[in-house]
Amino acid sequence: MVSPRTDGVDEDRWIAWLRRRVRRLGWDRIGDDGAVLPAGGPWVTTVDTQIEGVHFFPGLDPRLVARRLLAVNLSDLAAMGAEPTYGFLALTASPGFDLKRFFEAFIDASHRHGVELAGGDLRRSDRVSAALTLVGKASPGGGPARDAARPGDRLWLGGTVGESGLGFRLLQRGARHEGRRIQLPDLGLPRRLEAAARRAVRRHLLPTPQLELGRRLGERRRAAALDVSDGLAKDLHRLCGASGVGAVLDAERLPMPEDSQRLAGALGIDWRGLALGGGEDYVLLFALPEDEAPPKGAGATAIGRIRRRQSVEIDLPEGRRPLDPLGWDHLVSA
Repeated sequence: MVSPRTDGVDEDRWIAWLRRRVRRLGWDRIGDDGAVLPAGGPWVTTVDTQIEGVHFFPGLDPRLVARRLLAVNLSDLAAMGAEPTYGFLALTASPGFDLKRFFEAFIDASHRHGVELAGGDLRRSDRVSAALTLVGKASPGGGPARDAARPGDRLWLGGTVGESGLGFRLLQRGARHEGRRIQLPDLGLPRRLEAAARRAVRRHLLPTPQLELGRRLGERRRAAALDVSDGLAKDLHRLCGASGVGAVLDAERLPMPEDSQRLAGALGIDWRGLALGGGEDYVLLFALPEDEAPPKGAGATAIGRIRRRQSVEIDLPEGRRPLDPLGWDHLVSA
């Protein structure tokens, strides 16, 4: 058994260890310069990256880095209603980064979601960076699409928003994930809000891709969808732009738990701003014809309507206002 760290480890020996490890699961595509995939498409492909200091704080447990990397990519497949199949991982590891801890978590999480690690690349640098390409099998009906929204459709969210953004701000203020527990700094929070704080940190570090909801939306005659990764407002602008429509959101319907709203207030943060632009919620934003309800058990919330006029607005207690595309910009925010 080679050392599980990058320090002084021969690459071929490490890949040999990895090949032996994944073959226990019947995965046998790692080893050549490319992977031969069986027929049976059409295929859906997505790629996403996690970079230390950009997407996660330095020193994060490699297990969490692995699980987060997989989850954010799976969320893209969920938005397409696709069935995950194969993964290709390019990992740049810093000195001392625990490769075995990373790969054990990545392989276990991949196996649970039906993803076979089929190849990739491994190298060393001064900070951790991981890029994952996922291949999924397309829904028989083609799946949801960003350009499928039509005037009169109702807008839905497949879960809550704002909690991940709240968790990120708690991490900025000193919250840490240690072992299986979330350690909170002394911020003078009431004890009744500590559970909400830990939930927010966990939500940020370990998002849950809505694969089942995406699959069920893919069975519909028409559904528009994308995952809320960069912020609800920004991603709604993207959906409307792709479909050539506009939308009106109801601010009173934004699904952020009440205890999270109170926690945001205790930290001096505008909860509605987090719900609209906090980002990294990884829930599905989708539009369905007015006479259709979301899949049973989805826990979806109706948050507005699609309209013909190509502008995005929000109904606030003080009246209707234009909604700016609040959220994360990968070329500016980084």
